[in-house]
Amino acid sequence: MRPEGQALRRSVLIVVVLAVVLPIVAGAGQTLRTAFGLHEGLGGGLSLAPWSQLFALPGMATSLRLSLITGVGSTLLALILALGLCVALQTSGRAGWGARALAPVLAVPHAAVAIGFGFLIAPAGWIARLLAAALGWQDPPLVATVQDAAGLALLLGLVVKELPFLLLVMLAAARQVPVATSLALGRSLGYSAAAVWLRLILPQLWPLIRLPVLVVQAYALSCVDMAMILGPSNPPTLAVAVTRWFGDPDLAMVYPASAGAVLSAALVAAVLLGWGLAERGLARAGLIWLRRGARGRAEAGALRLASGLGVAVLGLGFAALMVLLLWSFAFRWSFPDPLPESWSLRLWANPQGGWGRAAGYTLGLGLAVTALCLTLAVAWLEAEDRSRAPRAAWATALIYLPLLLPQIGFLYGLNLLFLRMGLTGGVAAVIWAQALFVFPYVMIALSEPWRGLDPALIRTAASLGAGANRRLFSVKLPTLLGPILVAAAIGFAVSVAQYLPTLFMGAGRIATLATEAVTLASGSDRRVVGTYAVLQAALPFAAYGLALAVPRVLYRNRRALRGGM
Repeated sequence: MRPEGQALRRSVLIVVVLAVVLPIVAGAGQTLRTAFGLHEGLGGGLSLAPWSQLFALPGMATSLRLSLITGVGSTLLALILALGLCVALQTSGRAGWGARALAPVLAVPHAAVAIGFGFLIAPAGWIARLLAAALGWQDPPLVATVQDAAGLALLLGLVVKELPFLLLVMLAAARQVPVATSLALGRSLGYSAAAVWLRLILPQLWPLIRLPVLVVQAYALSCVDMAMILGPSNPPTLAVAVTRWFGDPDLAMVYPASAGAVLSAALVAAVLLGWGLAERGLARAGLIWLRRGARGRAEAGALRLASGLGVAVLGLGFAALMVLLLWSFAFRWSFPDPLPESWSLRLWANPQGGWGRAAGYTLGLGLAVTALCLTLAVAWLEAEDRSRAPRAAWATALIYLPLLLPQIGFLYGLNLLFLRMGLTGGVAAVIWAQALFVFPYVMIALSEPWRGLDPALIRTAASLGAGANRRLFSVKLPTLLGPILVAAAIGFAVSVAQYLPTLFMGAGRIATLATEAVTLASGSDRRVVGTYAVLQAALPFAAYGLALAVPRVLYRNRRALRGGM
């Protein structure tokens, strides 16, 4: 390990530990202390009373059950449908086209997807309007299709949002697996393509997609924004209930709320452990399955069904985005009309009416957070290059830590620490809190392109006398401009989607598109809600568009020269 690289790596590690890891650990520790009765501001001593209060609250068992059903059910369903679509796209040779087609739904924040999906499946939603003419409906059906007691709307909404992400992860992982060789080998032994995928290819894919699946699972179990919009309200899921208790005017509610936050974290940990145990059990069962030698003719039908359902779910996602756009421009839209009777630009033409301030905060926070996280990610990756040491497993764990822990499990405690530091309620606190979740995504997005850079370019620059800094700024960064901008766009999209960090650290003073959209979704004018949701979706779209367009504009002469040669 080179001394220069070792010093840089040590410096980056110190920054990451102090700015990312330590706040999370300290926040979780403070929440844990409060869950056992220790709170400096409210007094009290070590006690189990908060837990007794928690389990005595009405609907507590239902909230826990809803979290488990919607969280685990949505992740399993999204994973199965993603596998069916991945097999179909790989078999048809359209994997590249499929990855590009997923961009619209991937770019849209969770809250915007939830609002659009709610507009789609509501009793007076777009689906009901389209069916009304055929079925002769003059009034909306009396069926609770949004915020239903069973949580089905939330479960399906989570699938709509997470399916594109898992499918993209699978398509990317499939490029690292010898799919063609495995298919040829399996078919030569008389197995169908579906059987080969399940028996040979999926076991090779799973180690590559395990962490993204666990991240999706952790989010599904502890999401707040989507659960507030689509989930049942009385009682709600555990994460939503805890968020409400933290905001209760009765300060004593922080004790059961903290216990609920710890319980939410324990629930996530238990389910993730369950995934690990299930993986081992399935691996052993799979060996028995393989040794039986069955050719698996029924698997093809199951995968085709999963693929068809996956296409339907993706269609719901695109329809949700479309109905958001329609509502944002609608002036009058009465049931059962399939389209608005009249249109208006009134809400869009009046940014001073509310959305202008929220959009300004969202844009400013996103740019600041993305710039900080991108700088830190580049420094981390450059430190790895200069030290010539591979990334340790514990370093990867540090990156994924904020994504695997439920936000509600440490944000309250972190808010208390920020309050003591005099940061709560300001822009700096929100930037810091959002960076905890933006940095991992930027690192994940940039790591593989950075490692894939042709080392011959670096050796050539070094042979010409370029030092480490000059190689970074004159070779690496210009060459990796495209991936860097894509990573920045991903970070910006994550920032735009942040609800809980902005709500807790902003103390209600920082109104972003995410916080306003979730608040308005509970009962405001659909046209207003649609405007906020469309804006929340438009900002990430613009970021991705710039990430793709800027390299093409800057390097257009290089491409023309290469084509002429």
